[in-house]
Amino acid sequence: MVRMSAEERRESVVAAAIAEFAQRGYFGTSTEAIARRVGVSQPYLFRLFPGKKAIFAAASLRCIEDTCRVFEEAADGLEGEEALHAMAQAYVRLIEVHPERLQMQMQTYIAVAAAEAEGDHEFGEAVRAGWMKLWETVHVPLGADVNETTTFLAYGMLVNTLAAMGFPPEHQVWQGMYPTARITGRLEK
Repeated sequence: MVRMSAEERRESVVAAAIAEFAQRGYFGTSTEAIARRVGVSQPYLFRLFPGKKAIFAAASLRCIEDTCRVFEEAADGLEGEEALHAMAQAYVRLIEVHPERLQMQMQTYIAVAAAEAEGDHEFGEAVRAGWMKLWETVHVPLGADVNETTTFLAYGMLVNTLAAMGFPPEHQVWQGMYPTARITGRLEK
């Protein structure tokens, strides 16, 4: 059996946390479930992360980072409408292949609102900073046009909402989307 480094183990915790938190949310997920999924003890988990909040933050920010990477790779060498369609297709592919990424995004937004309501602004600040990196990642290939960036991200949030609610690809609610932003239903759940 090959021994994992602490960094590799941290990565496996983040992946497990995304899967667990995506399904059950922050309050419905136990650190015990994450540790069990990774195959480590809870005390070891807490040697890697100071607590559940830190694990959730790492999972949330990883999802944002991964989405940025998907957009960067899709738009590489493209601009304007070509970049827009390439990023839209890549994002739809991401959430179809890895639906837990979409679910984790939704859980993140809920957790930010809950934390802010409790007076904890640190998590929200970190997520907003990540989201601004996402905004910049889209903004540049779209010609640094604020309206284009806003429209693209607004469509993305609508895609998130429709996909999270489970509207099938043939439903009329998808018809107003540009074709590259439509869920295709290629993958069975």
